[in-house]
Amino acid sequence: MTKAELIEEVSRVVEMTRKDSEVIVEAILDSVVKSLRSGDKIEIRGFGSFRTRARQPRVGRNPKTGARVEVPAKRIPYFKPSKELKDLVNGSAAAVTE
Repeated sequence: MTKAELIEEVSRVVEMTRKDSEVIVEAILDSVVKSLRSGDKIEIRGFGSFRTRARQPRVGRNPKTGARVEVPAKRIPYFKPSKELKDLVNGSAAAVTE
């Protein structure tokens, strides 16, 4: 699903204009990015949690030339799905009946 498809789905389900739905989706995504950038954790019950993980600096190799390349330390976004989401995706009978 693309961002445009998500906006269309929100617009259809909530019966809003596409423009209003786009504002809502953009606001949610911007909030997630802003929270992760500041180092906060986002937890959405029944869906999962977003957080950042620190990667240590390391020495990598350029696959084309084989030359050594210094890769700096960085933070990467990480998503951990909730048990409910995992069950729904895998079609578990317990999650489907709720």
